[in-house]
Amino acid sequence: MSRITVPPGASGPWPAPAKLNLFLHITGRRPDGYHTLQTLFQFLGIADWLYFEPDATGEIRRAGGAAGIAAENDLTVRAAHLLRAQTGCRAGVTIYLEKRLPVGAGLGGGSSDAATTLLLLNRLWKLDLNINELAEAGLALGADVPVFVHGRAAIAEGVGEILTPVEPPECWFLLVNPSVSVSTADIFSDVELTRDTPRMTIPDLLSDGGRNDCQPVVCNRYPEVAAALNWLNEHAPARMTGSGSCVFAAFDSEQDAQAVADRVPEQWDGFVARGMNRSPLHIALD
Repeated sequence: MSRITVPPGASGPWPAPAKLNLFLHITGRRPDGYHTLQTLFQFLGIADWLYFEPDATGEIRRAGGAAGIAAENDLTVRAAHLLRAQTGCRAGVTIYLEKRLPVGAGLGGGSSDAATTLLLLNRLWKLDLNINELAEAGLALGADVPVFVHGRAAIAEGVGEILTPVEPPECWFLLVNPSVSVSTADIFSDVELTRDTPRMTIPDLLSDGGRNDCQPVVCNRYPEVAAALNWLNEHAPARMTGSGSCVFAAFDSEQDAQAVADRVPEQWDGFVARGMNRSPLHIALD
């Protein structure tokens, strides 16, 4: 977790919430190498926090952020440069990023940071792009960015850009992070990855519950993830989120989730969060 000092005049704090993939089916692979999928996104009530200090220098700077990720590679900085390239804007900004979500955990932290940056700089720089234009721009930064821009729980199809809003139950979740960072690129390039799950209708997806096609590959490559999944499965049906290392289980109440969280082995991080069908960022923007 990064701690940063933010000047009094900066806009924020603005949340960049985590997400869960309640299921993730990989239905094919396009000639350009991108994978087609069907997945159900739901937001969580935990987040990174961002602050923005616009200025007239034309410089884009980042303070804070995840350890080991250079500013020029950070998705917040890339999102700011993308907005300027798309609109011709010449304004500058310092982005203060308090990183609370683990990297490589499948919680979408980098994509969410990018979406928060797109939405806030569109407002602060007075660019007047609509939500669809911002989502389309965000797709160039990552397949998960559009759902964070739109801010509604949704089934995503295509490469992640075709979104159908849905209303899954807003359960309480226990997440267990075995503290390993999983490379999405490595998982999606693995020859053992299932790439031919039959496409299903949305009603069938919602009633079936689905699975995560990345899970067997990740568990094979990362025994720590397999161990966390096996442990959590002893307490409730568990699954991995996205292509990352976090595993999760749903509970009817915060108390039930916390009771299991209190027993998470000390070598792992366990935390409880509420599922949310509307993004905390969009609630804050309203």
